[in-house]
Amino acid sequence: MIPFIDLHAQRQRLGQPLEDAILKVVRSGAYVMGPEIGQLEAALRDFGQAPHALTCGSGTEALVLPLMAWEIGPGDAVFCPSFTFAATAEVMPLVGASPVFVDVLPDTYNIDPAKLEAAIHAVKAAGELTPRAIIAVDLFGQPADYPALAAIAAKHGLKLIADSAQGFGCTLDGHHPLHWADVTTTSFFPAKPLGCYGDGGAVLCKDARLYDLLVSLRVHGQAVASDLEGRTFDHDPKYLNMRVGMNARMDTIQAAVLLQKLAIFPDEIEARGRVAARYAEGLGDVVGVPRVIAGGVSVWAQYTIQTDDRDGLAAHLRSQEIPTAVYYPVPLHRQGPYADYPQPGGLPATEAAAERVIALPMHAYLQPDVQDRIISAIRNFVKRNG
Repeated sequence: MIPFIDLHAQRQRLGQPLEDAILKVVRSGAYVMGPEIGQLEAALRDFGQAPHALTCGSGTEALVLPLMAWEIGPGDAVFCPSFTFAATAEVMPLVGASPVFVDVLPDTYNIDPAKLEAAIHAVKAAGELTPRAIIAVDLFGQPADYPALAAIAAKHGLKLIADSAQGFGCTLDGHHPLHWADVTTTSFFPAKPLGCYGDGGAVLCKDARLYDLLVSLRVHGQAVASDLEGRTFDHDPKYLNMRVGMNARMDTIQAAVLLQKLAIFPDEIEARGRVAARYAEGLGDVVGVPRVIAGGVSVWAQYTIQTDDRDGLAAHLRSQEIPTAVYYPVPLHRQGPYADYPQPGGLPATEAAAERVIALPMHAYLQPDVQDRIISAIRNFVKRNG
């Protein structure tokens, strides 16, 4: 069976230094918030063009933390796509707020700025919720239209979050999403383009006060430097709790893994781009291939095509020992926990994509001969079935 994502090939490339880094943490005993955490946060700042970076325990926590810091809660609306993983939308109910689902562009699968503008006006007109923030998703690895989204956010006084769980490392006109967004969040789940060996996440931001709050919220609302101005507390600040927080710390071992992986990440992004280009060249005339926004560089978390006979193609590829996946067969607005939240104007592009998309094997170590086998199998299926 061809691997859908080949983590073993990456591990072989990283070799002994990766194992040494893990063993160093094991021997140190600093399993939580060890020195590798600070080293990784510095490396993330440099890579992501960010003044501040904060690691946490998962991509979901990365989304929850800024909502908590901004005191977004009951009666507030946060706009997001429905064509995404549940984590994007579940963080709103977790803080008491309401997701408002917005349709996506049919060719990039990212949130449609025109539909977003219309949804904001609809929510304001209804008067039941207060618009507070936008969560744009860098779906399948490519940046959303951040210049347009930032203009809309500024016009309506909304915070803008770049959910880069799948797209960390993507750029638009040479800039990372944080150039336009208030914060960028990401996930280091193992299957992500930059993944650790468990769960992990990070928040990148520009505002020093916001970063201070995130530091506090990450560790149970502990006192931070700004809380202690003008007062004395001669104990560990985690025992002086200034606000309701949570346990959102990253394990030190995961930081050690990510430091090794981040060193080769730029090279892997280029390799993923070559794989994507080969797919586009080999399949562009027989199936719908993804379009990347003008000026955008995708990290290609997935390579997703569209076809009329998705189930038939999946079965054919499975018979050839070629794995596939469907992201996402049931959009969030059609699932029970989210069905009653607003979706102004409907979501036709989302629902159309959900019926037709299928993802192919994609990773930096996909060899040309293996990829040619995948392309040939798809072309043969389309030729035989019309």
